Formats: sequence, structure tokens, C-alpha cells
Amino acid sequence: MTARLPWLSRLKPAERIRFVTACGAALSRQLIRHSPLVVSLLMLGLAPASGSAQEGSRQNADYIVAVVNRELVTNSEVQQRVERLEQEAARANAQVPSRDALQRDVLDQLIDERAQLGVARESGLRIDDAELDRTVASVAAQNQLTVAEMRERLRADGLDYPRFRDNLRDRLLLERLREREVQARLRIVDADIENWLVQQREKSGASNEFNIAQILIAVPENANVADTAARRAVAVNVLQRLRAGEDFGKLVLELSDASKANGGELGLRRGDALPDLFVEAVQPLLAGEVAPQVVRSGAGFHVLKLIERKDATLSIPQTRARHILLRPGPGLSQETVIARLAEFRQRILGGRARFEELARQFSEDGSAAGGGDLGWAAPGQFVPEFEQAMQDLQPGGLSAPVVSRFGVHLIQLIERRQVSLDVRQQREVARNALREQKYEETYLEWSRDVRARAYVELREPPGL
Repeated sequence: MTARLPWLSRLKPAERIRFVTACGAALSRQLIRHSPLVVSLLMLGLAPASGSAQEGSRQNADYIVAVVNRELVTNSEVQQRVERLEQEAARANAQVPSRDALQRDVLDQLIDERAQLGVARESGLRIDDAELDRTVASVAAQNQLTVAEMRERLRADGLDYPRFRDNLRDRLLLERLREREVQARLRIVDADIENWLVQQREKSGASNEFNIAQILIAVPENANVADTAARRAVAVNVLQRLRAGEDFGKLVLELSDASKANGGELGLRRGDALPDLFVEAVQPLLAGEVAPQVVRSGAGFHVLKLIERKDATLSIPQTRARHILLRPGPGLSQETVIARLAEFRQRILGGRARFEELARQFSEDGSAAGGGDLGWAAPGQFVPEFEQAMQDLQPGGLSAPVVSRFGVHLIQLIERRQVSLDVRQQREVARNALREQKYEETYLEWSRDVRARAYVELREPPGL
């Protein structure tokens, strides 16, 4: 499952772009409550006419609003896209931003699309007819139609099938170009991963543990500059002798003003129980290595050696749930589906039916054969409405019917657990999270570069 699309004004820039140019998986009956085909077509830029007078008025008012390289953007394109975004907002019961703001956003995105399509074609990217045919068939199947039936529906709604294919080809081409160009620009280095893991440990209260050995050359509180410099020179000399191969424990006994027991070891301690200066000095070290610089503290000069470290493990909560999914459709309203699932809930709570059996018999999800069992899932794996309802449940509890973009769900929580991640898994989680965080920034940077290289001319409406 993927997250429900929030309304445009609440999206981040890259998310807003992906909403306006939605294709592929967005061309699904899961996006709507009433007419799957119509909304799939809306997402492709093919809005059915709402009335001949309105359509005639739109045609009379058509004019060029922008030139991008050799491509034109017309007022009718902008208005059609604005209208279908407003329709999507109405279906989601969301507040619509001002039409002027929405028109500016849409025009910007149409300009970006034209510029990016030019780059795609110049670079040799192509969507061949076979791939396009497969995608058309997928759109039809998602709408529970054959391709022939979909063509007939298009014709009946006054929509042009060749234009439908051209729009779909462009959407696929844009997605392929963006995936290639943005992924190529994403750079995640080891330092990024380490910083992310440190931040997550701090949030969770977890801390690495260190066993550090030290040689302290103490500096009295009333020491003058010359005395302080002399003692620093002793510490630097200790560091040089260690680099030359002398034994750390021997030098502890000979020179350290701190405890000489156990070779100067402080014992295994949490990082938050050690001086920050010590943790910063040994953080990049491997066990057995000596910090390359002398560390100055209020007590004096320290030469530090990392004896042992234990990195804190990150853990994530996992939830196991089962669900029954029913989808509204022709002749089956959302209200009817909700009432039916509410009746299932009462039967289960009353002991007159088992959840698994109802799921096997009625659920329209792929999990039906397994009694609706969704297996173990990490946070963020389900759409927000589903996840919130699931998190509110105690093991064994049943939700009320939950509406999502996939349909209507009845959810039962089976159990929860906390799972520790090994080092490899932690780094993979960090890499994926950073890639997601950086995608928007990287996309916008690339999109700005493409637009900066394009010739763009904005035009005023006729008569102004």
C-alpha cells in the first residue's frame, strides 16, 4: 500500500509535482469512490466535457500561455488540469486553494513537463508500442474493463483514444526520465549514514558504549602558561612514543596522573556517561587504536585509547494484523460497503463468525486466501488511515470500518513486537531513509537545471 495523496496545497514541492503529473500506479480504480475510468482519464489529462456550452466557451477562450523551446502550452490545458485537480479535492472533501494560485502551479508544472519531455526525447528515451499496449491493458484491467470496452467508454464520453495513448506515453516517458536522472544525482556517503544513525539513537535514548583507557598528564588549576605548555609537551611525547610502538599500559604506570589500575581503563560506559570530548575523540576509532590528537580538558591533557566499543542497536516496532477489504463500485456505494463491514464486525464480536473465514469468503485483497493476514509490517508500510486505526487497537481488537484509497477495511490486530536491527540492517534503513529525504531536494535541483536550459516565453492573454 502507498500513502493517500493529501491535497495539493499541503504537499511538498516534489510531491506536488508527482501529484500533478501522476501516472502509472495512480491510474487505478483505487484512486476513486465512484467512476474508476473517469478518474483514471482525468489523471491523464482527459477530462470529460461537463456541458457543450462550457466546452464551447473554453474553446473560444483558448490561447497560448507559454512557449517552451518549440512546444506550446495552451490556456485550455491549464484550465482542464485545474478543473480535474479541483474535482479530486472535492472527492477528498479538501479545501481548494485559490484558483489563481492553482493556475500558477499548474502552468509551472506544464512548463517543466514540456522541458523534461524535450530532454527525454533528445537523450533517446522511448516508450515503444508494446510497452504502451501493456500499460493501456493494465489501466483497463484496473477499471475492470477490456481494452475494447474502455475505448467504447472513451468514445461515449467524447474522449479521443489516440490522445489518451499519447498522454499515457508522455507520462511514462517523464517517469522514466525522472527516475534515471534523479537517482543518478543522489549521493549518500558513509558520514551521512553515521549521522542519521546517531540522531535516531538520540531520539530513542539509545547510546553506544565505550571502554576507554587514558594517560592523564594533569595540569594544576593555578598553572601558568609555561607550566601548561610543558605538561602538554609531555603528553605529546607520550603520543609519539605510542606511535613508535611502546606499550600503552607501561606508559600508564610510568606517567599517568589518573588511576593506573587495569591499564588506565575506565570500563565499559554509555557514551552519555562519558565526557563529550572523549566520545568525539574515539568515535571514529577501531578497538585498539589511539586517538591521533591529545585531548585537553579541565583536568589536563589526555592520551586516549579505545579498548572496546558496543554500538547501540536500533529497534523498530512491527505489527501483525489481518483485514477484510471491500471495494465500492458500480451498483455498490461506499455507504453500503461500510454498513456491510459493520455487520461483519458485530458477527465477529458476537461469536457468530470468525474473522479469518469472513476474510477468505469476502475480502477483495490478495491476503484473502490467508484469512486476511498481512504478516509483520514496519511503520509506514500502510496508508495513514489504515495505520492509524491499526495503532489504536490492542491485540485482538477490531476496528470500525476504515476508508482508504484502496476501499473500506475491517482490521483486527493480532500482535506487536519490537525487533532489533543488526548493523547491516541499520545501515540499510538509514540509506533508504536518506534517499527518501534527499529525493525531493535532488529532484527540484535537477528540474531547475532542466528549466534553466530551456527557452521559456510566457504570454499574456489576448486583449491585455
